[in-house]
Amino acid sequence: MYNPPLNPSAIALTIAVVACCASSNAHAELGGTMPSQAVSGASAPRTLLNGALRERTWTDAGNTTINEYATSTGLIVAYSWQGPTMPDLHALLGQYGDSYKTGAAAAAGSGNLHASRVRRSDVIVESGGPMRGYVGRAWLPAALPAGVTSDDIQ
Repeated sequence: MYNPPLNPSAIALTIAVVACCASSNAHAELGGTMPSQAVSGASAPRTLLNGALRERTWTDAGNTTINEYATSTGLIVAYSWQGPTMPDLHALLGQYGDSYKTGAAAAAGSGNLHASRVRRSDVIVESGGPMRGYVGRAWLPAALPAGVTSDDIQ
Protein backbone atom coordinates (compact mmCIF):
# COMPACT_ATOMS: atom_id res chain seq x y z
CA MET A 1 0.00 0.00 0.00
CA TYR A 2 1.35 3.40 -1.00
CA ASN A 3 1.42 6.13 1.67
CA PRO A 4 2.16 9.51 0.09
CA PRO A 5 4.41 11.81 2.11
CA LEU A 6 2.61 14.38 4.24
CA ASN A 7 3.07 17.96 3.15
CA PRO A 8 3.82 20.13 6.24
CA SER A 9 2.17 23.17 4.63
CA ALA A 10 -1.02 21.22 3.97
CA ILE A 11 -1.06 19.94 7.54
CA ALA A 12 -0.59 23.46 8.95
CA LEU A 13 -3.35 24.82 6.69
CA THR A 14 -5.74 22.04 7.75
CA ILE A 15 -5.09 22.70 11.44
CA ALA A 16 -5.64 26.44 10.95
CA VAL A 17 -8.94 25.90 9.10
CA VAL A 18 -10.21 23.50 11.77
CA ALA A 19 -9.24 25.92 14.56
CA CYS A 20 -10.96 28.84 12.83
CA CYS A 21 -14.12 26.87 12.17
CA ALA A 22 -14.25 25.57 15.71
CA SER A 23 -13.98 29.03 17.20
CA SER A 24 -15.97 31.04 14.67
CA ASN A 25 -19.31 30.36 16.34
CA ALA A 26 -17.95 30.22 19.86
CA HIS A 27 -19.80 32.25 22.42
CA ALA A 28 -18.82 32.78 26.00
CA GLU A 29 -20.89 31.75 29.01
CA LEU A 30 -22.30 33.37 32.11
CA GLY A 31 -19.38 34.44 34.30
CA GLY A 32 -17.02 34.26 31.33
CA THR A 33 -15.54 37.10 29.32
CA MET A 34 -17.16 38.73 26.32
CA PRO A 35 -14.73 38.28 23.43
CA SER A 36 -13.03 41.54 22.51
CA GLN A 37 -12.90 40.53 18.84
CA ALA A 38 -15.86 40.12 16.53
CA VAL A 39 -17.58 36.75 16.75
CA SER A 40 -19.14 35.26 13.65
CA GLY A 41 -22.88 35.86 13.62
CA ALA A 42 -22.90 38.26 16.59
CA SER A 43 -23.48 41.98 16.50
CA ALA A 44 -20.75 44.35 17.57
CA PRO A 45 -21.16 45.15 21.29
CA ARG A 46 -23.09 48.32 22.03
CA THR A 47 -22.83 50.33 25.22
CA LEU A 48 -25.86 50.65 27.51
CA LEU A 49 -26.68 52.55 30.71
CA ASN A 50 -23.90 55.11 30.43
CA GLY A 51 -21.26 52.45 29.95
CA ALA A 52 -22.31 50.16 32.81
CA LEU A 53 -23.11 47.32 30.38
CA ARG A 54 -22.16 46.18 26.91
CA GLU A 55 -24.67 44.16 24.88
CA ARG A 56 -24.20 42.01 21.82
CA THR A 57 -26.81 39.95 20.02
CA TRP A 58 -26.83 36.82 17.91
CA THR A 59 -29.28 34.23 16.63
CA ASP A 60 -28.69 30.59 17.56
CA ALA A 61 -29.24 27.50 15.41
CA GLY A 62 -32.91 27.35 16.49
CA ASN A 63 -33.50 30.94 15.28
CA THR A 64 -33.73 32.29 18.83
CA THR A 65 -32.30 35.75 19.44
CA ILE A 66 -29.88 35.88 22.37
CA ASN A 67 -28.66 39.08 24.03
CA GLU A 68 -25.43 38.86 26.01
CA TYR A 69 -24.71 41.50 28.68
CA ALA A 70 -21.23 42.20 30.04
CA THR A 71 -19.71 44.76 32.36
CA SER A 72 -17.29 47.38 31.04
CA THR A 73 -14.47 44.97 31.94
CA GLY A 74 -16.03 42.20 29.82
CA LEU A 75 -17.48 39.98 32.58
CA ILE A 76 -20.66 38.38 31.23
CA VAL A 77 -23.36 38.96 33.85
CA ALA A 78 -26.58 38.16 31.99
CA TYR A 79 -28.36 36.72 28.98
CA SER A 80 -31.85 37.19 27.62
CA TRP A 81 -33.53 35.29 24.81
CA GLN A 82 -36.64 35.26 22.65
CA GLY A 83 -37.58 32.90 19.85
CA PRO A 84 -39.18 29.72 18.61
CA THR A 85 -36.85 27.38 20.51
CA MET A 86 -35.17 27.30 23.90
CA PRO A 87 -31.50 28.23 23.72
CA ASP A 88 -28.86 25.80 24.93
CA LEU A 89 -29.01 26.72 28.62
CA HIS A 90 -26.13 24.39 29.41
CA ALA A 91 -23.90 26.43 27.07
CA LEU A 92 -25.20 29.81 28.28
CA LEU A 93 -25.07 29.06 32.01
CA GLY A 94 -21.68 27.34 31.95
CA GLN A 95 -20.41 26.87 35.50
CA TYR A 96 -23.81 27.97 36.88
CA GLY A 97 -25.64 25.15 35.10
CA ASP A 98 -25.50 22.77 38.05
CA SER A 99 -26.85 25.39 40.43
CA TYR A 100 -29.72 26.03 38.00
CA LYS A 101 -30.47 22.29 37.70
CA THR A 102 -30.61 21.95 41.48
CA GLY A 103 -33.03 24.85 41.75
CA ALA A 104 -35.13 23.64 38.81
CA ALA A 105 -35.44 20.16 40.32
CA ALA A 106 -36.66 21.64 43.61
CA ALA A 107 -39.25 23.78 41.78
CA ALA A 108 -40.42 21.03 39.40
CA GLY A 109 -43.60 20.34 41.37
CA SER A 110 -45.07 23.81 40.84
CA GLY A 111 -47.34 22.58 38.03
CA ASN A 112 -46.72 25.62 35.82
CA LEU A 113 -45.75 24.25 32.43
CA HIS A 114 -45.35 27.62 30.70
CA ALA A 115 -43.11 29.56 33.06
CA SER A 116 -40.43 28.96 35.63
CA ARG A 117 -38.26 31.04 37.89
CA VAL A 118 -35.24 29.52 39.55
CA ARG A 119 -33.71 31.80 42.14
CA ARG A 120 -30.40 30.71 43.61
CA SER A 121 -27.92 32.86 45.51
CA ASP A 122 -25.48 32.75 42.58
CA VAL A 123 -27.80 32.72 39.54
CA ILE A 124 -31.40 33.56 38.65
CA VAL A 125 -33.08 32.07 35.58
CA GLU A 126 -36.56 33.01 34.32
CA SER A 127 -38.02 31.21 31.35
CA GLY A 128 -41.43 30.77 29.82
CA GLY A 129 -43.80 31.27 26.97
CA PRO A 130 -45.95 29.09 24.77
CA MET A 131 -44.51 26.60 22.29
CA ARG A 132 -42.48 28.43 19.61
CA GLY A 133 -42.61 31.64 21.65
CA TYR A 134 -39.94 31.14 24.31
CA VAL A 135 -38.61 34.07 26.31
CA GLY A 136 -36.26 34.19 29.24
CA ARG A 137 -33.29 35.64 30.96
CA ALA A 138 -30.52 34.57 33.29
CA TRP A 139 -28.25 36.75 35.39
CA LEU A 140 -25.72 36.79 38.19
CA PRO A 141 -27.32 38.99 40.87
CA ALA A 142 -24.09 39.68 42.76
CA ALA A 143 -22.21 40.63 39.58
CA LEU A 144 -24.57 43.30 38.22
CA PRO A 145 -22.79 46.66 38.17
CA ALA A 146 -23.92 49.44 40.51
CA GLY A 147 -27.09 51.05 39.19
CA VAL A 148 -28.02 48.05 37.03
CA THR A 149 -31.06 45.97 38.00
CA SER A 150 -32.66 42.85 36.59
CA ASP A 151 -35.18 45.13 34.86
CA ASP A 152 -32.33 46.31 32.61
CA ILE A 153 -31.88 42.74 31.25
CA GLN A 154 -34.36 42.46 28.39
